Amino acid sequence: MRCAVIGLGEAGGVYAAALAAAGHEVLGYDPGDTPTPEGVTRTATLREAVEQAAYVLVLTGAAAAPSVAEQCLPHLARGACYADFTSASPEVMERLGRTVCEHADFADVAILGPVPLHGHLVPLLASGPGADAIARLVRPLGGPREVSVEVLDGPPGAAMGRKLLRSVFMKGLASVVCEAVAAGQAAGDEDWIRVEIAKQLAGDGQAVIDRFLTGTRTHAVRRAMEMRDTGAYLDVLGVPAEMTRAAEQTLRRLSTG
Repeated sequence: MRCAVIGLGEAGGVYAAALAAAGHEVLGYDPGDTPTPEGVTRTATLREAVEQAAYVLVLTGAAAAPSVAEQCLPHLARGACYADFTSASPEVMERLGRTVCEHADFADVAILGPVPLHGHLVPLLASGPGADAIARLVRPLGGPREVSVEVLDGPPGAAMGRKLLRSVFMKGLASVVCEAVAAGQAAGDEDWIRVEIAKQLAGDGQAVIDRFLTGTRTHAVRRAMEMRDTGAYLDVLGVPAEMTRAAEQTLRRLSTG
């Protein structure tokens, strides 16, 4: 199968190499100074990469997604699958879908994890008319252990919407952990706070969610005061307290609701 990969950076390079290793003919395009993965034929122009490709995988920066689509449209083969893996907003994916679907089957593909850690085995969500097609291409790349690709029964933008919902938690959690560990380091208690964080992340996840949802609102007044004092303590430690102060503001809002 001829596949075009637009963007050969961190994620694009991983997918291009995996597709080539699986026996696909892979053409890659990237105007930047990025290495060419093994088994990939690098083209001088985007047109050379896209023409006659059955699959076009776009792994550029989100800001470039609309421009890349515009450049690809005149050269897409009829019936091709155009899969955009960029982290654009659901609205952008909806617009891209409306435009691309006049020429090819569009798939909005959301990457649910760090590619440097999981490589091409990272779980994916896909939506849009091309979702089933991109799932058929990517799933076998894991060999006996298929790549997890959940196909949503929804239009372009549905997959990215779910990814952004997940980001509220994942990116927020990562930021809170970074702030807590930095405070632990400053206080000379890094090992202790790491153990405390690990304990909270283990066990029955649904029970933890329910406890947070009920307890946070019930005890919002007291906890807001606690977070005010926590922020003051982090000031003494010389540690930035953005997440702590955001939590205080959230608790104050909940206390009046």
